[in-house]
Amino acid sequence: MATGAADSNGTTAAATRAAFAPSEWGDYFITYDPPLAQRSEEWMREKAEELKQRVQKMFVFEDGSVAGAVALVDTLERLGLEGHFREEIAAAITRIQLAGQESTGFVGGSDAHDLGVTATRFRLLRQHGLWVSTDVFDRFRDGDGNFSASLSSNTDDPRILLSLYNAAHMAVPGDVDAVLDNARFFARRCLEAMAKGELLSPAAEQVARALDHPLPRFTGLLETMRYVAEYAQEVTHDGTILELARLNSNLMRCLHLRELTALSIWWRDLYDTVNLRYARDRMVEIYFWSCGMIPEEELSRARLMFAKTFGLVSILDDTYDVHATAEECLSLTQAMQRWDESAVPVLPEYLRILYIKTLSTFKEFEDLLEPHEKYRMSYAKKAYQLQAEYYMQEAQWSSDKYRPSFKEHEELCGKSCDLIMLNLVALMGYGASATKELFEWAFAIPDVVRAGTQIGRFLNDISSYKLGKNKKDLPSGVECYMMEKCVTGEEAVAAIATMIEERWRTMNKACMEMDRALLPVAQLVANIARSNEVIYLCGRDGYTFGSHIKDLVTALFLDPIPL
Repeated sequence: MATGAADSNGTTAAATRAAFAPSEWGDYFITYDPPLAQRSEEWMREKAEELKQRVQKMFVFEDGSVAGAVALVDTLERLGLEGHFREEIAAAITRIQLAGQESTGFVGGSDAHDLGVTATRFRLLRQHGLWVSTDVFDRFRDGDGNFSASLSSNTDDPRILLSLYNAAHMAVPGDVDAVLDNARFFARRCLEAMAKGELLSPAAEQVARALDHPLPRFTGLLETMRYVAEYAQEVTHDGTILELARLNSNLMRCLHLRELTALSIWWRDLYDTVNLRYARDRMVEIYFWSCGMIPEEELSRARLMFAKTFGLVSILDDTYDVHATAEECLSLTQAMQRWDESAVPVLPEYLRILYIKTLSTFKEFEDLLEPHEKYRMSYAKKAYQLQAEYYMQEAQWSSDKYRPSFKEHEELCGKSCDLIMLNLVALMGYGASATKELFEWAFAIPDVVRAGTQIGRFLNDISSYKLGKNKKDLPSGVECYMMEKCVTGEEAVAAIATMIEERWRTMNKACMEMDRALLPVAQLVANIARSNEVIYLCGRDGYTFGSHIKDLVTALFLDPIPL
């Protein structure tokens, strides 16, 4: 839903705001002519293939130590290179896991006493859906369960504490003895103290970034964007890996700009044709979101389907939220359920083109699917129809001036925030990994999907409360909680932030317990949640207010990348 500001004591309802601002970008990416590349794409791809063969040989760890495997996998993933070494990384992860099972320490002995290796191993295994106990941290804690103060003695090198802080964000509900809660508090306190000192680059930037976005909750594409330059400053960096990372980043930039140009042209035609100027004009921000959610080079089809559907449903959302009357909302909902051009006459004149464009866009999606994939359309279409029903329910509550309980708000608005439907649309563009069983499971909204979408909903609620909302919008979740619990806005925001943390832990646990064949959905949902953490950082709204993330868009798509 479209995104409130409290008064000075933080206890009043969120303020309303004016109409949506125009696009920050206009037609910039339609006419944008990238600077002449240092090398041709063909040359970069050939060179990258040569470098990949050299990196593959690095997966032979002659010293038998798990530290090398942990460092290599972590480096490749942070540099955005994991897609080129999936089999090798899978084998390395298995080896890393077995090393912990075969002995109380790791192969190589000394690694067992290295908190940095222990914490990074812990995070990698849990992120790959493999259970590892928090007992691995016991040797770094005193008799009272506290982490040793000596771990923070090196104020010039925060890498060990960063590893611990990132690992602590892989907690699940019920982790024994609150080990990871203690680790998180200890590491954050130490890192915040370091940040106030005189940390040098790149440590200063890495600490600041982690305090905003711990690695397991940060968009991989943005981490790569920052880490490629930071890795070059590390004394122990490998020249082959660095060169491959730079080439890969340049190749991904070429792909992103082609996709963004095509989407910008498509969107300008759509937006001008439907001529609904009350709706947000945000295709660049949508594509930024799409890249964070679906970063893989080979999933271009999924990215474009996701972005186009996001654009359509954003106009639909704004129609229900800020413009249409109750009667018009009802006729639009009924037309969506019919899903046929014969329903056009029941619509108000100004909504007819939007409806026709929606049907034709989904038909284009179907034409892009292989014969054995066309069953996917039924899931995407039904999810879109349900989206209209959820919007209708919200519009009805608004028209009736109904004040839902917090639980009612959470249940409906968790569905109406688009993410369940958009998840299915993205899956529609996947390859063979997206099976019919996967669609059935995702459509049923399992716990991991529900938790991921609730993270987005709650972050949006906090933003809506802080920044202002539209006159017709329902009370935000923050306002519902304030009224129901008789608390201040600040207390309600804190309570909802705790719920966000609980949902992250639910997702972490679900990913370690589910059938491996279901992981594509879990990864998509986690990426949606990570993107939302960026879009709504500290109560901003980088979608509604494109200026909030303009620097990130510029850095990702426009800033030069050295070769």
